[in-house]
Amino acid sequence: MKTIKITLLLLFVSLASTMAYDTVTGKVTAVIDGNTLEVTADNNEIHKVMLAGIDCPEITQEFGEQARQYLEKLTLNKKVTVNFTGKDRWGNYLGIVLIKGSVDPRVDLLKEGLAWTAERNPDPEFEAHRARAQEKGKGLWKDSNPTPPWTYRREQSMMEAKSS
Repeated sequence: MKTIKITLLLLFVSLASTMAYDTVTGKVTAVIDGNTLEVTADNNEIHKVMLAGIDCPEITQEFGEQARQYLEKLTLNKKVTVNFTGKDRWGNYLGIVLIKGSVDPRVDLLKEGLAWTAERNPDPEFEAHRARAQEKGKGLWKDSNPTPPWTYRREQSMMEAKSS
């Protein structure tokens, strides 16, 4: 019985510490690319967060640097709330970053034509913003057939020399 109580207590502590990181508040201290930033939480922990539900051009792609600069303009040194939504297949943290509790930079990036919606299961609301930017020929949509970042990354990895 004592072993079960200890096991349950350890499980509860483990779950509580995991749940404590579902949401953090802090300040954006770095913008890495158009959809990745670093947030220094109020407890001084640093979190690298990729914006969930969108994908911006890579820095080496056309409009990649513009996307990074735009996200920097929106978020750098601003107080934010991050709602973690999970991890991607490479282990990067995904999250929803809100400025002043309600301003979502993902929407702004989509409206400016500086992001695609997620490759898989795109959010219909986000897809509407992306489609409007495409109709208006904004940002990366000035090109009639821009290369999505996931395609670009695959092409880049195929060009890398394979080790034997």
